[in-house]
Amino acid sequence: MISSLKRFLIGRPLKSTELGEQKLNKKKALAILSSDALSSVAYGPEQILIVLAAVGAAAFWYSLPLAVGVLILLVALILSYRQIIFAYPHGGGAYMVSKNNLGVTPGLIAGGSLLVDYILTVAVSVSAGTDALTSAFPALHAHHVTIAILFVVLLTILNLRGVTESASILAYPVYLFVVALLILIGAGGYKILTGQVSPVLSAPIGTPVAGLSLFLLMKAFASGSSALTGVEAISNAIPNFKEPAPSNAAKTLMAMGGLLGILFSGIVLLGYFYGIAPSEEVTVVSQIAEDVFGRNYLYYFIQGTTALILILAANTGYSAFPLLAVNLAKDKFIPRIFTMRGDRLGYSNGIISLGFLSILLILAFKGRTEQLIPLYAVGVFIPFTLSQTGMIVKWFRERPKGWLPKLLINATGALICFSVTLIFFLTKFSQIWPIIIFIPLMISMFRKIRRHYDAIAEELRVSAWEKALPVQGNIIIIPIAGITRVVENSLNYAQSLSPQQIIAVHVSFNKEDQTKLEEKWENWQTGVRLVTLYSLRRSIIQPLTKFIDSVERRTAEANYQITVLIPEFIPKKGWHHILHNQSSLLIRTALLHRRNVVVTTVPYHLKK
Repeated sequence: MISSLKRFLIGRPLKSTELGEQKLNKKKALAILSSDALSSVAYGPEQILIVLAAVGAAAFWYSLPLAVGVLILLVALILSYRQIIFAYPHGGGAYMVSKNNLGVTPGLIAGGSLLVDYILTVAVSVSAGTDALTSAFPALHAHHVTIAILFVVLLTILNLRGVTESASILAYPVYLFVVALLILIGAGGYKILTGQVSPVLSAPIGTPVAGLSLFLLMKAFASGSSALTGVEAISNAIPNFKEPAPSNAAKTLMAMGGLLGILFSGIVLLGYFYGIAPSEEVTVVSQIAEDVFGRNYLYYFIQGTTALILILAANTGYSAFPLLAVNLAKDKFIPRIFTMRGDRLGYSNGIISLGFLSILLILAFKGRTEQLIPLYAVGVFIPFTLSQTGMIVKWFRERPKGWLPKLLINATGALICFSVTLIFFLTKFSQIWPIIIFIPLMISMFRKIRRHYDAIAEELRVSAWEKALPVQGNIIIIPIAGITRVVENSLNYAQSLSPQQIIAVHVSFNKEDQTKLEEKWENWQTGVRLVTLYSLRRSIIQPLTKFIDSVERRTAEANYQITVLIPEFIPKKGWHHILHNQSSLLIRTALLHRRNVVVTTVPYHLKK
């Protein structure tokens, strides 16, 4: 039943030879990898207005020059990451750039920050999308957390079905969102140009504002820069592109940058001219759409596509997180299980882990993850800064043809990103201080995992000058509960192995039962020695392990191998297991970690 459900939800297993069919073309890649960046249009401009609102509506005109600053940063990042795509065509993005050029620790800071940031991407995006949905349908507000979790589960299942299939489905909402916002910007702009929007709604550009400080402007700029989260995802996911992968990835990145710049600028301009003020209950995009169209079908179309894109922005995390985890796992900094492909050729362990951790985050913050946006943004700008700095070092070291313009582009990107990171720490320290504690802990964990893998590799390495002592013989110990076909099957198997000695061991809780078993065993005439142990405290494990210890001590010098062979019957139906005593499981668990004992099971399959 479980297997059938899995096939229904995820689909049939794909052959390894079908991997090429799971690559993305530019149109699908733009949808699946740009959803995070494009969705930030729905909350980036709003973050600027929220900060400016602290000194009054007259300060809203500052959103225009601040937006220009964000656009300059966008151009620098797009050009910088385009160079990273060609310099590191196998993906890895900020992690690979930082590790190869700045050292392992900066690489781990970049990689770890992005791993956490992709978890935040899913939690923040889904929660923001649910906010947009409940803005249009207030009756759903009480079920905010449940709706958000259901969306995460749905996205997880969709991504487990494979990159191509998820991209085919998710492309439509993303492009619908782009169309919806272009319609909104076009209609709103037309009303402004034709004088249908009263100039009284917005404060004139240049209006002096009392109480406005440079600190506040820096804080607003940093908040607006959250619209640039997700820009790096394409450089991490180059292996998902069809060939030529670097060229297709670069073209997709440029297209994403162009769309993001147009949509971000349009929303900021409409917000200013329509005099939109941020509200806890209604998003800025919702207010603009209502002012432009009223509460008609176009309003609901825009709200619906906005909610969808905010939710589907999480898919950028599902695309980039598993690939980044693969790079870290290959370098032995996180568990190697993340390098394994699932039935549908995706890195399913990374996908499932991302979904699970995102749900925990939504539950922890009760779906109100807007307070995580600064942490989410600074978690991106630290890798931004490191990757650009790493590219500067690369160009200086290698100095290929035409390296100087490339150096200037990356230097500009590094300077701006470093400035934004500093602004975050100066203006939002109360919200992002956990990162100061978290990053050292994260690096420590990565290094402990690496030390473990290195120690294991050293211990398992076979060397010509270190020969293992040959095993001189094998003693098989068979725990038995009585004389049954299961025990008979195990004895026959043990005798076929030609061991030095076979010992059947029975632990009894009753002296009378012990005597009866000994008599039956003697009459059975198996030729196998029986040892009976009496347990005062009704424990099987303790007497059995003591007996194994005694055998181990007696045979230590002769270098004999001790094998505990556990008889076990397998019921015909899976649910029958709950009807039987699981003594064999307890024995296996107790003996599994004993250094010099081999534990194995001989199954006897029941027919009824």
